[in-house]
Amino acid sequence: MSLAQNVILISCGSFNPITYKHLRMFEIARDHLQSLDKRMNVVKGYLSPVSDKYGKKELALSTHRIEMVKMAISTSKWLDVLTWECEQQEWTPTAKVLEHYFTSLNCANNNTKLMLLCGADVLQSFSVEGLWKKEDLISIIQNHGLVVISRPEFQPHKYVQSFELLRTLNDHIHVVQEWNQNDISSTKIRRAIQKGSSIKYLVADLVIDYIMENKLYHEKPDDSETLLAPYLMHEK
Repeated sequence: MSLAQNVILISCGSFNPITYKHLRMFEIARDHLQSLDKRMNVVKGYLSPVSDKYGKKELALSTHRIEMVKMAISTSKWLDVLTWECEQQEWTPTAKVLEHYFTSLNCANNNTKLMLLCGADVLQSFSVEGLWKKEDLISIIQNHGLVVISRPEFQPHKYVQSFELLRTLNDHIHVVQEWNQNDISSTKIRRAIQKGSSIKYLVADLVIDYIMENKLYHEKPDDSETLLAPYLMHEK
């Protein structure tokens, strides 16, 4: 009988700010993986905020985003935050982030699989020209594994079948149906704050207090384009 496979889930993102939807993704993914294979044991979930150098419009400083993540997960027994990515002086590709954490968390010696957790929008972005390197996608999906949470406006199974690279790596991709669909997003939270609308019950109360105390997200964004493809800016 084979040994149980420990799994660590890691989500890389802006968390700008973190919402309950970010946290629900971890719970849904853990339920799915452990029901899929009783020998699969999800032991930990980590959130890794992106560096300030990512260049995304309206991105709060990582010091603020880390604090909000810590507050949001303060009642969780298995979620934690990793700060190496956001401490870097430049934007770091996701593949390299996973490689670093695979080593620093000693996954190889602990029979632990490190899997990237993301939404279906990220899966769709894999086919956008210039957004991801092919070798990085292979590293992320084949060397680690991908857990994708479905969203109403996306069709992850269709993306997998229509993109040759994803089809070849399909065995390493787990698509999970969100059984309680909602459209909470960090962008909508920021817009609500700018309009003075309530965001209670969408994010943790401690996070709301922190946002208000530090006057985050109150300024309306400019009309410039949001950075779409990090590689286009960082690797010319």
